[in-house]
Amino acid sequence: MIFLRQTVRVAVLTLLVIPITATPQAEAESRKRPQAGAGASARHMLTQLKVARPLSIRGYSHRRFQPRWAHHKGRCDAREVVLARDGRRVRKNAACNPVKGVWYSPYDGKWLRSEKQVDVDHVVPLAYAWRSGAGKWSQARRRAFANDLTRPELIAVSHSVNIAKGGQGPQSWRPPRRSYWCRYATSWITVKHHYRLSVTRKEKVALLNMLRTCRG
Repeated sequence: MIFLRQTVRVAVLTLLVIPITATPQAEAESRKRPQAGAGASARHMLTQLKVARPLSIRGYSHRRFQPRWAHHKGRCDAREVVLARDGRRVRKNAACNPVKGVWYSPYDGKWLRSEKQVDVDHVVPLAYAWRSGAGKWSQARRRAFANDLTRPELIAVSHSVNIAKGGQGPQSWRPPRRSYWCRYATSWITVKHHYRLSVTRKEKVALLNMLRTCRG
């Protein structure tokens, strides 16, 4: 009986000291999970956005926004900064280009182990921004938009899901992972609100539907 009690006591103490560690996916999700109240804040910002028909795509060119990625930290350009920020165990060469690392694509839930599999997505696509009012901006403002590291406009995702998204808005395309809809909608609205870009009626309805998945 004494031996049995000692065995049970050791087992209990062992359980108490076992460290609880999060999985890499859980860690990635926690970094990108909206804070409580994000949905309500996004709904409020959405009410302040002008509802209008999309403007003409005429005159649009990717180069009108981004002849190249802007440099932010020494030799590192905006794309390289995002890859380092969103990746794990990222190693860069002397030119700041990531040569090794692991990236989690929140749009489709894929783990990417090669920089060649990763794209840096503009949450609000450049062509879509053009039709929402950016076509009237100065070249400098468009360039700032395309390289914005302060707003949630740039994110590392899989190349395949970025190609599938293209220049579409939320009324036409949503992340395959429904659990990311809240974050995607709040990011979209935050960017449009900051830059005072308009939304279409269908776009607004789609965003409101996505915000219903927010918790807290």
